[in-house]
Amino acid sequence: MLFQEYEPREDKMLQIIDNDGQIINPQWKPDIPDDLVLDAYKFMNFARTADLMAVSFQRQGRMYTYPPNLGQEAIGTAMGKLMRPQDWLVPAFREMSAWLLKGARLRDIFLYFGGHEDGSKFSGAPNFLPSAVPIASQLIHAAGIGYAVKYKKQDSVVFAFSGDGSTSEGDFHEALNFASVWKAPVIFTVQNNQYAISVPVKKQTASLNLAIKSLAYGIPGIKVDGNDFFAVYRAGSEAFQHTRAGKGPVLIEALTFRQGAHTTSDDPSLYRSQEEEKAWAEKDPIKRLRGYLVANGLWKPEDDEPLLEEYKKEVEKEFAVYENYPPYKVEDMFQFQYKEMPEDLRQQQIGYEKYLNRKGAQK
Repeated sequence: MLFQEYEPREDKMLQIIDNDGQIINPQWKPDIPDDLVLDAYKFMNFARTADLMAVSFQRQGRMYTYPPNLGQEAIGTAMGKLMRPQDWLVPAFREMSAWLLKGARLRDIFLYFGGHEDGSKFSGAPNFLPSAVPIASQLIHAAGIGYAVKYKKQDSVVFAFSGDGSTSEGDFHEALNFASVWKAPVIFTVQNNQYAISVPVKKQTASLNLAIKSLAYGIPGIKVDGNDFFAVYRAGSEAFQHTRAGKGPVLIEALTFRQGAHTTSDDPSLYRSQEEEKAWAEKDPIKRLRGYLVANGLWKPEDDEPLLEEYKKEVEKEFAVYENYPPYKVEDMFQFQYKEMPEDLRQQQIGYEKYLNRKGAQK
């Protein structure tokens, strides 16, 4: 019913709350308990606190290039709340809340963006692929995992994330085509944050929207308000049931806005205006969900500050674990590539160790 009501050719967008958090589409509001909504609000705040502090750590030279999540917390949180331990998460790199809800620890994320290989282990997060920086390459993997899940008759759903720029890559279309033909249980979520680095969506595609690309592959597609926790959760729930029923994949376009830079090496002021940023700030996902909770007597605005202070302390503790983590062993970069190390790789290791020794001697 939902996919039929919001058929992509009509360019309708599923929205359940307005910018103030008022319910405007009650018939589509998901039937979820208040404590889950409150927990989602708190978690979105935790993810944002960790994200803002990560940018600060990078600016201090304590971590390497980092992609901010600011403004996109509702998407990862809503989808993360739907994921079960047996489900697969195939991420891109801008859905921290989904990573954490899947079982990753902040220290893992800091290790990853600190250049330590252990940051990709995610030992407490089952069925979790590493972050994929090459655009859309992970979607092929998601389709393949979905095929394997179906072949083995497992009760698992694959949650795959990408950005709007991914829809310009061949991997995106190959993945949707393959998953569709084999009815693989994959939910493809495109976070349309308006800019693939500096290229706006209007220069990415001439399509009416991104959800409409689902029609070419014979699968359901829907455009949702990505800054509306309820809308993303409802669309995700419908997609989840669809895929579990063996009906194949679903494409969700979550319309949102990257409030920060593409990465900490980017300057968004070069390609977008302050007016655009201010307009999207009114649609902020945390602001909107807070409005809903306050209006329904589930939260008091004065409780925000102590909550955020508690989260800051927790983030600091996790970052301290990262900064005091043992350095990565040089030999580990070489010895796990092959069962038996070939001679050319052995020579590379010897050469690199000599370089490090010379570098150390010069200090």
